[in-house]
Amino acid sequence: MNTNQTRPRVALITFGCRVNQYETQMMREVLESRHEIVTRCADIYIINACTVTSLAERKARQMIHRLRRESPGAKIIVIGCVGDAVVSGLSKLDQVDLVAGNAWKTRISEVVDRVLAGEAGILPSESPSPMQNEHISAQPERIRAFLKVQDGCDLACTFCRTTQVRGPSRSKPVAAIVDEALSLVKNGYPEIVLTGINLAQFAPPDGTVASLVKELLNIEGLRRLRLASINPYGIDDELVSVFATSDRACPHFHIPLQSGDDDVLRSMARGYSREFYLSRVELIRRDIPQATFGADIIVGFPGESNDAFRNTLSMIEQVRFANLHLFRYSPRAGTIAARMGDQVPESVKRTRAEEAEHVYRTTQRDLFSGCIGRVLSVLLEEKTEDGKWRGYTRGYIDTHVHTAMAHVPGDEVDVRIASMKDGYLMGDEL
Repeated sequence: MNTNQTRPRVALITFGCRVNQYETQMMREVLESRHEIVTRCADIYIINACTVTSLAERKARQMIHRLRRESPGAKIIVIGCVGDAVVSGLSKLDQVDLVAGNAWKTRISEVVDRVLAGEAGILPSESPSPMQNEHISAQPERIRAFLKVQDGCDLACTFCRTTQVRGPSRSKPVAAIVDEALSLVKNGYPEIVLTGINLAQFAPPDGTVASLVKELLNIEGLRRLRLASINPYGIDDELVSVFATSDRACPHFHIPLQSGDDDVLRSMARGYSREFYLSRVELIRRDIPQATFGADIIVGFPGESNDAFRNTLSMIEQVRFANLHLFRYSPRAGTIAARMGDQVPESVKRTRAEEAEHVYRTTQRDLFSGCIGRVLSVLLEEKTEDGKWRGYTRGYIDTHVHTAMAHVPGDEVDVRIASMKDGYLMGDEL
């Protein structure tokens, strides 16, 4: 029997945001020296689960039930935001051996040792570990690497569980971020994506988002740097200036909107108005005309009238998002919004989501049509089934590339855009 066969086999499964994806990789790197990391037929399954929506939790439960059927002898650990929700009584799970909150992720070896020793149940809530203890050196099967620089949130949006399961905002020291970025670039990642639970609240003693970006752009070998998502109050002249003066700072800004109606935004406790959101878009477009935008939008929030919904549609038309994540409002136990009156019927939510999707796709096609004939730089990621290469522009637009040249993932090529389809561009390598 070889060494690998004597080591417990561990599989890690991720649901949720880029922060969760980063943290899964962090746990993988901690465990791989003592355990065999596999994708199936594991002795232990670690499910890093999300609790933001009921759908996210349902996916985790479905995975748990499937694993119990297919691998009845395996141990199952659920960790992360769902774990914290269970600890605080907001959620319930069955058919799980051990449940742990986010703070246990940096101590994942101890969690695995406990389940191997036969411990079962719910691990107690722990204080978050210092963020400088969190780092990764790779992101398997990806060209772009996520780099977590912030965690938690000091706000309390009425629909959101984040403050309950992630705790207060805290930031990773700039020196630790730079060291981590250097490691990722050295290991062959041409693009880094800065991520956090609320990146607009990034506030270590030694920097701002703008100064951090400026520092990272000094790294030799880093070809692209982008922000995963940033709330509108995190966008200022300094940040826009940094992005406007560097070709490696990718001009795509994912700015959560949630609603285009001021009354709904106040009810959500988002802390900004429709006018302020648009002012951030215009600030960016003033200095970076080629910038593209993404957003998150919730339809069917309690009290959302037809007129309020129309205000959201008009925002989609006005901004013309390259990427949009549309959600039907999902009541979450323990949040203020779940206790609000005037809940919107599910049938209305579905209808509004479909209409919003239609408006988004229409405006996206209009945006993409303006790219036809232009030459855009595309970072290649993978081959498509029809033999083309697929990758993303600096503006984070999915692009399929016809080329006669031999390539490997990570090559960056100039592409003349020839046409578009729903959701992506098509072009030829120059």
